[in-house]
Amino acid sequence: MDIMQVGLSTLYDIGSNYTIPLNDKEVLVVEEDKERKDAISGEEKPQKEEESKKSNKSDEELSPDEERLVRDLQSRDSEVKAHEAAHQAAGGGMTGAASYTYQQGPDGKMYVIGGEVSISMKAGSTPQETIANARQIAAAAMAPANPSPQDYAVATSARVMEMKAQQQLAREQQEELLAHDTYKDSNNQTKEESNTLDIPA
Repeated sequence: MDIMQVGLSTLYDIGSNYTIPLNDKEVLVVEEDKERKDAISGEEKPQKEEESKKSNKSDEELSPDEERLVRDLQSRDSEVKAHEAAHQAAGGGMTGAASYTYQQGPDGKMYVIGGEVSISMKAGSTPQETIANARQIAAAAMAPANPSPQDYAVATSARVMEMKAQQQLAREQQEELLAHDTYKDSNNQTKEESNTLDIPA
C-alpha cells in the first residue's frame, strides 16, 4: 500500500517589520558601563520589575500602527485556524493534527500566521477504494473558503491518483468481460459439438 504524506499549508506574510519606540527608561546596553551600574544598582530590582510589566503592553499603550498590526494579526490568526479546521473536518481519518507558525505581536501575545495539516495520500486495496480515498483527499484540500496554492497542488495530485485508479478499474472490468466472453464462447462451442452426432454409415 502506497502512503505519501503531504501538507496542506497556509503561510501568510503580514508584514512583520514594525518598530516600537523606546522611552527614556528602556535603554539598550551594549557593554557594561561600570559608572552606570554603580549609579543604578540600588534601583535595579524595581526597574526590572517595571520593565517586565511593560513588555506586555495594554491596548491603551499601543501606537496606532501597533494597534493596526494587532488587528491584522488577530484577523490572520482566526483565518488560518478556520482554514486548517476546514481541512481537518473534510479529511476525516486521512488528516493529521494541525501545526501552526506563530508571530509575536507588539502587545506581547503570540498569533498564528501560518498553518499546515498533513494528509495521507494512500492507495486502497482495490481501485474503488483508491478512487474513494482520492476524492476525499481532493475534498479536504479544497474545503477552505480560500484554498492556498499548496491546497490546489494536493487536490491535483489526488485527481491524478483517482484517474489512474479509474483506468485500472476499467482494465480490470475489460479483462473480466473478455474472460467471460471467452468462457461463453468455449461453452457454446462445447454445446454445439455435443449436439452434433456422428452417425456411422
